[in-house]
Amino acid sequence: MAVWSLWSLLLWAAAFPVAVTGAQVQGQVGGSVLLMAEHHPGFQVREAIWRSLWPSEELLATSFQGSLETLYHSRFLGRTQMHSNLSLELRPLESGDSGNFSVLLVDTGGRTWTQILQLKVYDAVPRPVVQVFIAVSEDARPPKTCQAFLSCWVPNISDITYRWQQEGTIDFDTKPHGLFMDGQVLMVSLGPGDKGMPYSCIVSNPVSWNSTVVNPWESCNHEAGKSSYKDVLLVAVPVSLLLILAGLLSAWHWGPCSGGSPAGTRGKKKKDACANGVALETENPLVP
Repeated sequence: MAVWSLWSLLLWAAAFPVAVTGAQVQGQVGGSVLLMAEHHPGFQVREAIWRSLWPSEELLATSFQGSLETLYHSRFLGRTQMHSNLSLELRPLESGDSGNFSVLLVDTGGRTWTQILQLKVYDAVPRPVVQVFIAVSEDARPPKTCQAFLSCWVPNISDITYRWQQEGTIDFDTKPHGLFMDGQVLMVSLGPGDKGMPYSCIVSNPVSWNSTVVNPWESCNHEAGKSSYKDVLLVAVPVSLLLILAGLLSAWHWGPCSGGSPAGTRGKKKKDACANGVALETENPLVP
């Protein structure tokens, strides 16, 4: 009888698709979210049906005469909990859980009320990466000034907002400076009086935020070209060593077996030696 009532309600909702769009709900990957079943005070709820509408339509939870059921085969199986007030809790949230959800409510007089909610799930914002690029201009007499470009970014995160803050100030006015690339790049002009003045890049989405602090004057204080030369060495030297090591290993492994195949008994011995070498490497793997 309960199964027949469920299908009757679903067919009734499909035949009379009158729905009220509810609020947008936001959640974070790994967290939880509560989808509220709201109705006007005079509506005495008897049955409730929760469904996922997008990207695929799936039955999530039902309530019939006080009996709650959530064990329906869907991508949310094992991650749903229906409370006594008919709200639906989803946890832990995954990045693919964003979509539209609906709840169909039936009162004691047989009247129906459908509410649609929009869920958007965001990733937690990681700590941003900040890089400092400088252009030093030195006059014949002091003071020495430095123009710095602060670049801030986070990988593989959508709906991100970038904001810069100068430490120790309540309201950081960016008008004397310059913002580029939707706030990802900040240009500042610095002098000796800005020594020890840190800047923060604050990255946020609707559910989380993170920040990184950097002192651009430390980069300005280096001699022009000296720091960039060191940075090149820090990258070039390890890469060169790896390439040389890879070449030596390749020559050692393939040297005896490369080149043309000599004719006669000598070629056969060389081929057998290479085959035996491969066999020995296969039978005796290196164990760390």
